[in-house]
Amino acid sequence: MSDETTRKLSEVLHRVGETHHQVYEIVDGADDDWATWYADWLVHLSELPALLGTTPVRSELTFQLVSLAKEYAAADTDEPWEEYYASRLLERLGKGVG
Repeated sequence: MSDETTRKLSEVLHRVGETHHQVYEIVDGADDDWATWYADWLVHLSELPALLGTTPVRSELTFQLVSLAKEYAAADTDEPWEEYYASRLLERLGKGVG
């Protein structure tokens, strides 16, 4: 995967985060099932499938998002979450585009 593809996916992930927060504004973005919402939006309303070179099954993407959230918290890194998730989603779900 190219750095450009990773950058674009990072931007898509940032956008889904902002959109989710707007949708859940009344509860300040709180949503225990955020990963399902993110996965649905990413699969149906974003460039994610084109960037991955495939359309992931929503449940697999949900699983990956939950796993990445736990990994990111444990990593204790300064890397923005969007970049961390983007590179790993491309590795785990991508089909060699970019």
